[in-house]
Amino acid sequence: MAILYAIINRHRYPIGSEDHPLLTNNPHSLVRNFELNLYNKNAIPDLSNMPAPRLFATHAPALSLCDEVKNNSGCKVVYVCRNPKDSVVSFWHFLGKLKPEAASRLSFDEFFDSFCSGVITFGLFWDHVVDHWKASLSMPEKVMFLSYEQIIEQPDHYVKKMAEFMGCPFSSVEEDEGVVNGIVKMCSFSHLSQLEVNKSGRTQNGVRHDSFFRRGVVGDSKNLLSSEMINKIDRITEEKFSPHGLTI
Repeated sequence: MAILYAIINRHRYPIGSEDHPLLTNNPHSLVRNFELNLYNKNAIPDLSNMPAPRLFATHAPALSLCDEVKNNSGCKVVYVCRNPKDSVVSFWHFLGKLKPEAASRLSFDEFFDSFCSGVITFGLFWDHVVDHWKASLSMPEKVMFLSYEQIIEQPDHYVKKMAEFMGCPFSSVEEDEGVVNGIVKMCSFSHLSQLEVNKSGRTQNGVRHDSFFRRGVVGDSKNLLSSEMINKIDRITEEKFSPHGLTI
């Protein structure tokens, strides 16, 4: 969210400026979420009153979005997935901060089984990923599919790819002036997690800002998953992803 916000607003809020909104606001307050903010409790917001370009966040499955994306000429989706082993660990820790009382009544083994069977918010992880992958293949001009690991490995490259996809590529002058690298540094996990606004305060829905920042590393799952758990997730991943030529 921070990367996309910085990209599309870079002329309004120059990268490197001391008053950039990302330095004093949690990304979740700058990029509104469809199901958690805008349409929460059956609200029907008037999105037309929001100035363009409009940027939103959502966890909705592809089947809930595809028709609108296909029929709206200006709508584009950047979908970011993560390795399922790291995802289940991250989700578990997030739940512990989001609902500590509920998490205390649930063992990690129980949560792991729920994750693998899809009895969690937004349904089965693998189906969610595959449906967006298929959407990106059928509508490449509308849906961009990325993995967290790709962005971590080549942040400059994928920041430029995202800007191109959204129709606002960086000029050669911007690249020479270090705008791309500036966005990478400002939106890096290490930088955002150390900002005071992301270490304190809460979202509109009462979620602690620090809930969204833990470690942000690739491969953290090895610290919590047993070999049996790893084998189970790898088996499900192979069964779900390989028929579609998808690897994460």
